[in-house]
Amino acid sequence: MPEGGYNLNMTVEELLRQKGIVFVPKGKDFVVKCLNPEHEDNNPSMRIDQIDGRFNCFSCEFKGNLFSFFGEKVSGLQIKRELLKKKIQEKRAENIGLSFPTDYIPYIGNWRDISPKTYKKFEAFEHAGQDYVSRINFPIRDISGKIVAFQGRHTSGGTPKYKFSPSGVKLPLFPQVSPRMGDIILVEGIYDVINLHDKGLTNAVCCFGTNNINEDKLSMLVMKGATKLTIFFDGDEAGQKAAENVKLMCERIGLFARNVSLKNLDPGALTQAQVDGLEKKLYA
Repeated sequence: MPEGGYNLNMTVEELLRQKGIVFVPKGKDFVVKCLNPEHEDNNPSMRIDQIDGRFNCFSCEFKGNLFSFFGEKVSGLQIKRELLKKKIQEKRAENIGLSFPTDYIPYIGNWRDISPKTYKKFEAFEHAGQDYVSRINFPIRDISGKIVAFQGRHTSGGTPKYKFSPSGVKLPLFPQVSPRMGDIILVEGIYDVINLHDKGLTNAVCCFGTNNINEDKLSMLVMKGATKLTIFFDGDEAGQKAAENVKLMCERIGLFARNVSLKNLDPGALTQAQVDGLEKKLYA
């Protein structure tokens, strides 16, 4: 029985999972479909605070608290502890960087046919903690080498597929690489860049989503010696539209950009033969 009728160990994320609610982390909130039974929310418009469970639908203005909505109780002490923990994580990320979690285990498998050597290069690890369990996790390092976040990829279909810890951190282009013949390849996700590195294109970086790219980050590539950018986003309509936006940013900062489009393929799924062909096309 929970102490004093309060569920001292229940977090917002755990409650959402318990109730089977699909959510997407966004900043300091979770985005979900509205909990108002009278609101048919086809485009998720409710935000839930990741710490205290307060929610607000920006479409129908339905407001409340997740714990009280489901008849759960949580202590004020737990909320304060969670908030303090999050603040400490954010402050460490700003100043000295994060550290690997205690008792982490280096990942030595070959999931998605990525070689153990490449996983070691990207410092992949496993851990039983809430933020890391059932995931292959990677430290995200900035230009100074400090760890600003961890990203975990769920390996058995769980949600969210990708998870950042802590959430809401400003992410650099990753990893830190040197240009090849003045060129750096830009892809969207971490498994896109890992797959290219695994198959020989080690001048690739990822932006962790097309909404996470701006002129300041592109200018950092110029400072590292890049004279051109090869944009290699997903071959679907959304990916190609994002590529055109990046080309406009490059034009404004004087960086030559070219777009590589492989119809209905993404960089994270390319075979060795396909990467070899791309490499020959780019650098022969």
